[in-house]
Amino acid sequence: MDADTLDHETRLGEGDHEALRVWLRLLTCTNLIEAAIRADLRSEFDVTLPRFDLMAQLYRHPEGLKMGELSQRLMVTGGNVTGIADQLETEGLVTREAHALDRRSFVISLTAAGRRAFAKMAARHEEWVAGLLHGLADTERHDLFKLLGRLKSTIKATP
Repeated sequence: MDADTLDHETRLGEGDHEALRVWLRLLTCTNLIEAAIRADLRSEFDVTLPRFDLMAQLYRHPEGLKMGELSQRLMVTGGNVTGIADQLETEGLVTREAHALDRRSFVISLTAAGRRAFAKMAARHEEWVAGLLHGLADTERHDLFKLLGRLKSTIKATP
């Protein structure tokens, strides 16, 4: 196999630093899961992952979110959020209204049709993720969750 066709993790050897190997294993798993989810969303719902993520944020906040809040939560530029919101509004899945206290900002919220559409996608998303992790026993998933929680706390506490 050519070195260019290998992911970063598989290019490492046993002699490489274990912390680096763990990091690249996590990154590889994340990339593989994300690629599978992107493909499933596209094939079953003709939806992109950024669009799904935006709808997920709005689903969790039925009162709606300001465009800036969506940008921060999704860690993307306002332009990206605006483009997706424009498409969803055209399709009748979101509404955009001027903020009651700040006329310069808009609040985006899911319509009833948007909530129904997202609920269907979310149910399938959960099935896909469960399917991707099916190779781990319940106890292994639980242990992995706990270990990743510890790692997250450690990283956040590192200056």
